This record gives sequence, structure tokens and C-alpha cells, in this order.
Amino acid sequence: MIKTIKQIFSIFKNMHFQSLFANGLMAVFGMITLSIVYRSLTVVDIGIYIFFLSIIGLIDNLRAGFLTVTIIKFFSGTSHQRGNEVAGSAWLLSAIIAVIFFIINVPTYFIAKYVSDQGLSLILKYFAIISIVTLPCFMTDCIVQAKKRFDRMLWLRIFNQGSYTLIVFTLAFFNKLTLTTLLYTYIASNLFASTMVIILRWTMMDTIFRANKKTVLELFHFGKYSMGTNISSNLFGVSNTFVINFLIGPAALAMYNLGGKLLQIVEIPLLSFVTSGMPLLSTNYNKDNKAEMIYTLKKLIGMLTVALVPVVIVSVVFAEPIIHLLGGANYVSNEAPNLFRIFIIISLLYPADRFFAITVDVIHQPKVNFFKIIIMMIANIAAVFVGVWIYHSIYSIAFASVIPILIAIYMTYKPIKNYYNFSFFDIYRVGFNEVILLYRAQKDKLFKSASSGN
Repeated sequence: MIKTIKQIFSIFKNMHFQSLFANGLMAVFGMITLSIVYRSLTVVDIGIYIFFLSIIGLIDNLRAGFLTVTIIKFFSGTSHQRGNEVAGSAWLLSAIIAVIFFIINVPTYFIAKYVSDQGLSLILKYFAIISIVTLPCFMTDCIVQAKKRFDRMLWLRIFNQGSYTLIVFTLAFFNKLTLTTLLYTYIASNLFASTMVIILRWTMMDTIFRANKKTVLELFHFGKYSMGTNISSNLFGVSNTFVINFLIGPAALAMYNLGGKLLQIVEIPLLSFVTSGMPLLSTNYNKDNKAEMIYTLKKLIGMLTVALVPVVIVSVVFAEPIIHLLGGANYVSNEAPNLFRIFIIISLLYPADRFFAITVDVIHQPKVNFFKIIIMMIANIAAVFVGVWIYHSIYSIAFASVIPILIAIYMTYKPIKNYYNFSFFDIYRVGFNEVILLYRAQKDKLFKSASSGN
């Protein structure tokens, strides 16, 4: 019995589990917050706030795409001195980006009052201040990933999303939750989290004095292409958000978001394994272990896809009660459940899309992701506009989202195959076999522990 308990607790030391738990906790907080918001605000106000968060998310992903993969790639497994140079140079680049945002935000703040769309007006007013208050959190997130300190990532999620959920719940309890107070809560929770990581000295902010021109240029030239990896999924969501907001309306955007938000049950484990899997792929690449690297890639994609199949089946069957639980009874009879079904089926392609994207970066071909994004963007916008023009339906936008994902998978698979030849469909054979092996291994451990305990 004691041995079994020890084995259970040992799972918490696994970096994949720590990453999954940290991101899973964020998803739980996010779902609770969203449920409160959907029950407290009008559909139009929800649509405005979703539009605001989508654009803020795009701006943040531009920064994250530029620096996250770059920091992890150049920081992981290096010497202490080199790590300080990379962290300091990344801090310098991120500070420059924040200053540029601030300069741009000065005129846009005064332009905002002439913009009729409320969501766009909020963006023009506050995007720079949000970029600045989130900077310490962002840099800490990159650094703890590079250091594989996923225990710190867990606390970062609690400081940030936990405080946000707590304040939102308190405001809703006292009937003070409005679009304005929700916006201020978003800023306040990020400011609190940034203050905490500065106090705990997790930011490596002092290394900015170790920055040097050579490393800054090295990070810059890699980052300008690696941006494509991080913003791919976000960018298409934002383009769809624009189309829905301006052509169909904020109320439709609220329904579209509710159907898509539940994809966090897929996105969270996927993000967790991408986060913890990239250092493994980078290590194999740096050691020139091509076969091991590709096998790790196939195993990660295949196992995640196989694990998603039962999740997709359950989600398709029980879409209505799931939507009811999150958004309330008002959203069950509209498009939200069917949108959720469409999104969750398409999500089976996500593991291949995400892992191929980071692998292209790992083998030092970030240009592929850069050009991939341009082609995907053109294909997505064309498909969305054709769908809306012909059917004027929110479903056409959901169905159109599969086209850029297929393009992305094809464009990233080709250079990886050239690096080391392998069959695409072999990914799922390996994944299935690894899931079976994992199941048998865990079953044997449990039986052995139970037998020894008796």
C-alpha cells in the first residue's frame, strides 16, 4: 500500500504531468470564469469582451511567437553564462517591443473615441498597458519552460488566472460585474501575477545587463520566423472573430466563442505536451539523434490523437448538456452545441499540426512556418468569406477552419520527412502501440503493488 502511494506521488514529479496540471488548472479557472460571465452579462457585452480578448491574445501571441520558442531553443541545456546572455537578450527584445507598443498606443488612445465599435475602441485604448503589465509574467513563463520548472508554472497560473477568477466571482456575487469592471479585473489580475513573480525573483530580469549585440541579433533573426509557430491557431481564430463581429454581429460571436471555448479540453493537454515535448525534441536534435527525435515526435502525436478519440466521441454525443453546464440553458437551443461538435472533430488534426510546427523550428527551418502562416491565412480568409457570402451562416466559418489546418500539416510534414524519412500514417500506428504498452505497464505496476501490499 505504501509503495502504491509513493508511486502515485512520484507522478507529480513528472514534468509532463506538472505541465498538464498547470495548464489544466488554468482551464478549470477559465471555464469557471466563462460560466460566470455568460450568466452575468448580456450576449452583446459578451461578444464585445470576446472580441477584445481575441485581439489582445493576437498581440500577445505575436510577442510569444517571437520569443517563446526562441528562448526555449537557445536557453535549454546551455551553460549558466550562456543562459544569462540568452535571458538578458530576450528581456531587452521584449522591453523594446513594449516600448514600441506604448509609442503606437499614444495616438490610438485618442483615436479610440471616434471608433463606433466598442470592442475595437477598447483595444485602441488599452493594448499597450496590458502588454506592459503582462511582461514579467510572459518572460517568467518562457524561462520556467526553458528550465523545465513546471512547478513554478503551476504557481504562475494560480497567481494569474486564479486571482482573475476570484475577483470575477466576487463582482458577480455582489452584482457588480459589468464590461468595464471585467476589463479592469483582467488588468489587475495580470498586474498582481507580475508583481508576485518579480518578488519571487523568477523573472531573471537582472540578466538584461548581460545582453549582447550578437545574442540579440541571433534571437531576433530566429524569432522573426518562429513567430509563425505560436500564432498559427490564434491568428485564424482572430480572423474569424473579425468576420463574425463585423458581418454577423457580437451576439453571434458570443455563441461561436462558447462552442469553441470548450476546445480547451483538447488544447490544454496538447499545450502541456507541446511545452514539455519541445525540450526533448531539441535535445535529440542538438545531439544529432535523428531516429530518436522522429520516434519521439511520432509517439507524442500518435498517443495524443489516440487519447483524443474517446473524448471526441463523448463530446459529440453529449454536446447539449456540456454547453448547458458552461453557458446556461439559453445557449442549448442555438448554434453553440453543433459548433462544438464541428470543432471537437476537427481537433483530431491538432496534435499533428502543433508538433510538426515546433519540429520545423527545432530542425532550424523557421522560414517554413513563416510562409505556412501566410498561405494558411489566405486560404482561411478566402474559405470564410466564400462560406459567409453563400450561406451567411456561422457554421460555414467553423467548417472552413479545417482547410488551413490540412495545408499546415502538409507544408510542415515535407521538410521533416526530408530531414528523416518516415511515413505519415506510421505516426498513428506508433501512437496506438505506445498507448497499449503504457496501459499494460501501468496495469502490471498496480497489480504488483497490490500483491506486495497483501
